[in-house]
Amino acid sequence: MKTKDKIITAIMCLLIFIILLVSGNVKKMGTPNSVYQVYLNGQKMGMIADKDELYDLINEEQKDIKDKYDVDKVYPPLGFEIVKYITYDDEIEDANKIYDKIKNKDDFTIEGYQVTISSEDEEKEDVVVNVLDKEVFKNALKNVVTAFVSEDDFNKYINNSQSEIVDTGQIIEHMYFEEKININKTYISAKDKIYTDESELSQYLLFGDKLEQNEYVVKEGDTITSISENNKLNTQEFLVANPKFRDENSMLAIGEKVNISLINPKLTLIEELHVVQDVEAVMVKETKYDDTKPSSYSAVTQHGVTGITRFTQKVRVVNGEQNQGVEVVSKETIREPVTEITTKGKKIPSYVTGTFVDTGGDWAWPTNSPYIITSEYAFRWGSMHQGIDISGTGYGSPIYAAKAGTVVKVTTHYSLGKYVVIQHDNNIYTMYAHLSSQKVSPGQTVSRGQVIGLMGSSGFSTGTHLHFSAIVGMPYEGGQFFNPWKLYR
Repeated sequence: MKTKDKIITAIMCLLIFIILLVSGNVKKMGTPNSVYQVYLNGQKMGMIADKDELYDLINEEQKDIKDKYDVDKVYPPLGFEIVKYITYDDEIEDANKIYDKIKNKDDFTIEGYQVTISSEDEEKEDVVVNVLDKEVFKNALKNVVTAFVSEDDFNKYINNSQSEIVDTGQIIEHMYFEEKININKTYISAKDKIYTDESELSQYLLFGDKLEQNEYVVKEGDTITSISENNKLNTQEFLVANPKFRDENSMLAIGEKVNISLINPKLTLIEELHVVQDVEAVMVKETKYDDTKPSSYSAVTQHGVTGITRFTQKVRVVNGEQNQGVEVVSKETIREPVTEITTKGKKIPSYVTGTFVDTGGDWAWPTNSPYIITSEYAFRWGSMHQGIDISGTGYGSPIYAAKAGTVVKVTTHYSLGKYVVIQHDNNIYTMYAHLSSQKVSPGQTVSRGQVIGLMGSSGFSTGTHLHFSAIVGMPYEGGQFFNPWKLYR
C-alpha cells in the first residue's frame, strides 16, 4: 500500500471519528479497537487483532523450510505488509484464515543475502545469487581465485609476503575482479535458488548454469596435454576444471576420472604482474652456396647459438590467461645469438643439364628479435587460436616475410585487423595480422626477410602484437591451419 494511500485512509478514519464524536454516536458504537490490516502485493487479505500471532503461525507452520535451510525463522512473502488501524469494525478474522490465504498466493521467505555481480559491459546481464551466509560467498570467491592462481601465491599476495625477484621471476602487483559486486541483506523467497554450500556456488561461478560436468576416464598413454587438446581445451583450462593437478606435467592414474567441461566464468579475475623472464629466440639460420662444391654437398659450416634476452614486463592476466596486454619495461641481452650457417654446393656436373635453383633457405622469423610469445597455437575457451601471438618489439616495428613467395591478400577484417597473406612453395601460406600498416600489394613477389608491414594492434586486439599463422592451402577458403612452430623446429 502506497504511503499516500495510507495517509488518506488515516485522515478519513480520523474525520469519521470526529463526526461520530460530535454527533454523540460514538458512545453507541462502543470502544474503538486497535486492529491490523494485512496486505499482500497491495491486495487486502483481511484484518486481525494480533499481528504477532500471524508471524508466529507462519514460523510454526513452515517447518519444512526451516529444516531444508537449517534456519530458526521463516518470514512472510516479499509483498507482505501489515498496517495498524483504530476502528469500530467488528469484522476481524482469525489468524489461521489469513495464513491460509497467504500461503496459497505467494512464497514465504527466509533471511539471507542477495549478491549482484554487474559488469560495465552493457551487453552482459547482471548475475544474481542468493546465500544464507556471507561466508559461503566469500569462500566461493576464494575458490574461484585459486582456480586461476595457486593458493600459495594468493596467500603471499594477501599477506604482502611475496619474495623479491632475483634475476628472474614474477610478483603480483594487483589482483581484482573486473565486475562490481554488491552484497545486500534481504528476505529471499524460499523457492528461489539459495546457495548453502561453497563448493556448489564455486561450481556455478566457474562453469555457469551447466549442471552436469563432462567426465573423461584416463587411459594408458594419456597426458594432461593430450586430453586437453582432444577435448578442445588448453592445459590452463583443464587445470582450472581440475584444481588437484598443479601443472600439465602432473601424473594421471589410469581409470581416474577428470573434468573436461569448458569453463564459463561469471567473474573476471584480473592479475597485473611484474615479470622478469629470460626469452630464448629461434635460432637464426642462413644458407650459403659454394661454386666449387658439387650440388649434392651440404654441411653446417658455422654452428649456431640461440640468443637469450632478459625482458622486464608488466603483464595483464585475465582468468589465468595472459593476453596481449604486455608492456615491455626493459630488455637486457644475456647471450648474443650466433647464426647457423649451412654451406651447399652449387657446381653442376658436366653430364647434368639445367641450371641451379636457389630454394631460398630456411624460414625466417617474422619480427625483430628479441621478442615475446604472448599466446600459443592452442584451444582458448573452446575454439582454436590458430596462430602464435608475438610481442615485445614495439608498435610500428617491421614485419618480415617468413619465406619467399607471392602476396595473395592485403585487406582489413574486423577481427584480424589489417593483414597480409603470402603463398609459398608446396601450397604453404603464411598470414600476418593486426598490422598497423601494410607495405605490399596483391600479386607482388616478395623475398625471404622482406618488410611486408608494421606491427600494430588493429582489429580485435588488446595490445601491440603480431598474430602469425601457417596454413596448408588458402586460409578461410578450405586451408588447414597448423602450428607455426613446425616451420622452425
